[in-house]
Amino acid sequence: MSTAARIEADPNLPIIHLARDFRATAAQLVRAHTDPEIVPLWMGPDRRSMEIDYWDARSGGSWRYVDRTDGVELGFHGCFHEISAQRIVQTFTFEGAPDGVALETMTFEDLGDGMTRLRARSLCGSFEDRDAWLASGMEVGVDQGYAALDRLLAAGQIWPYGP
Repeated sequence: MSTAARIEADPNLPIIHLARDFRATAAQLVRAHTDPEIVPLWMGPDRRSMEIDYWDARSGGSWRYVDRTDGVELGFHGCFHEISAQRIVQTFTFEGAPDGVALETMTFEDLGDGMTRLRARSLCGSFEDRDAWLASGMEVGVDQGYAALDRLLAAGQIWPYGP
């Protein structure tokens, strides 16, 4: 199992593609990305703390959090457009650049043998926005965050919703 996310820029569109495999079910990964008690436990680089301002994880809901990293406080917000058993669609806005809204789509593919592949596609408003994301060091936050998620999953701390 690869522990590093594969992050690629689309050469023709302002899109970032991300893929990573997890020893988890799709339901566990959906919960990890939508439960406001779990998201702050893993998302982002290790040196980060996250405070959720509001989090209404349902189709049509919205969210906002504040990131504190190395003494710097940054706000992010968006809307959940769809949350289903196999897909999450949401917007993502960094409040330091409020005109740059990305549309993110995550899908969860059952690979069998207890493995699920997360695929994410972030459609940015421009090639400049996309390239700024890529130049920001986002891969460190993605890899460290997903390593923390792996630890939560291995410890049995994320159960899918429902019975």
